[in-house]
Amino acid sequence: MPTPEYSLPDVLERMYHNQLALEASLMELTLLVESQGHADVGDNIRSTLETIGENAGHINQGFARLKAQEAQ
Repeated sequence: MPTPEYSLPDVLERMYHNQLALEASLMELTLLVESQGHADVGDNIRSTLETIGENAGHINQGFARLKAQEAQ
């Protein structure tokens, strides 16, 4: 059996945390770009961030189910 820190649920959870960190970083860059007058670029990034946010919820639910199965 794999060690807990390398189990599938743990790896997915870490990927999820990375995704949230990248999302926050992109938002900071979006605010900077928009403050420099590039609203169209900001809109494009925000659209992408919506997709990231939607997918984050699915990822979070998926690894929660895996953890529950692993605990059984």
